[in-house]
Amino acid sequence: QVQLVESGGGLVQVGGSLRLSCAASGTIFRLNTMGWYRQAPGKQRELVADITSGGISNYADSGKGRFTISRDNAKNTVLLQMNSVKPEDTAVYFCKYERTFLRPEVYWGQGTQVTVSS
Repeated sequence: QVQLVESGGGLVQVGGSLRLSCAASGTIFRLNTMGWYRQAPGKQRELVADITSGGISNYADSGKGRFTISRDNAKNTVLLQMNSVKPEDTAVYFCKYERTFLRPEVYWGQGTQVTVSS
């Protein structure tokens, strides 16, 4: 019932900035959490940051102080501003939607590649 489309990935130099965008469409419930996860080759998918429909954000230690997550509820969009990127930020970044009302439902985007060059 929910489709997620990510955009904004690409190649960026060490220390540079990048902004990822995720647009959700379909049956969007008012109470939900949206976020960004990433997966590097040979590693598990890990949380980058997420944010509730009430605006409460949560960051993994890897991005604290460098990344900022925000959302526009009217547009059902979540953004991830990535500053001071590092080579270890290289990964496929996935958008996640989780309904936090009634029975839990989780949806994933197809992912967008972020590559940080040294």
